[in-house]
Amino acid sequence: MANHKSALKAARQAEARKEDNKYYARTMRNALKKIRKTTDKAEAEKMVPELSTVLDKLAKKNVIHKNKAANLKSSITKHAQNLK
Repeated sequence: MANHKSALKAARQAEARKEDNKYYARTMRNALKKIRKTTDKAEAEKMVPELSTVLDKLAKKNVIHKNKAANLKSSITKHAQNLK
């Protein structure tokens, strides 16, 4: 366990950030599942910009890697365009 006040505080902050990151990552995964299950093209195309924004924000905060965000955005865009 940490011995200094600053190390104790850093440990508390890390724990809080971990909880926040878990929440945002889970929300992102749920949104990805939702868009992938969608069969309506209009609805999917409406969801794409919203999800792209979320992915960009998570990449900016280093919750996910920027390349992963780019790959996911590409994947969901392709999925939305291929729906009938």
